[in-house]
Amino acid sequence: MSKVKEAVEVDVPVRTAYNQWTQFETFPDFMEGVEEVRQLDDRHNHWTTKIGGVRREFDTEIVDQMPDERITWRTTTGDTAQKGTVRFERMDDTHTRVELVMDVEPSGAAEKVADMLGTLDRRVKGDMKRFKRYVEQRGGESGAWRGRITPGSSDTPL
Repeated sequence: MSKVKEAVEVDVPVRTAYNQWTQFETFPDFMEGVEEVRQLDDRHNHWTTKIGGVRREFDTEIVDQMPDERITWRTTTGDTAQKGTVRFERMDDTHTRVELVMDVEPSGAAEKVADMLGTLDRRVKGDMKRFKRYVEQRGGESGAWRGRITPGSSDTPL
């Protein structure tokens, strides 16, 4: 499994950065290779990606979510194995550090070669830069979900 870690400082309050990240269906607007994310419910998303000509579909489950602090997920179906956490750290009233850490298990020969060449690292770095531009240019979030999810719990909106 490969670990990818990238952080950016965004010029928006922590609440804005967090709220925008919870709008999973907007991910194709700033994530390269993500064609569609459909939010199935508060915990589950269905992803369609196309990277290097290879199309993948998989489902993810949010296993831990604390508003303005973190979102942790893992894949549940499909041939893409990954888990990760995005953390939000308030720098001051108008700046937030957003850090993404992912563990990804490349599947297939092409993905393994791409991983060895650092393609995933570069892609995540680009995605985080594009998120920064996306959220800063919007001037505010496009929506929000402020619920709390803990491992083994039912959804508990705040």
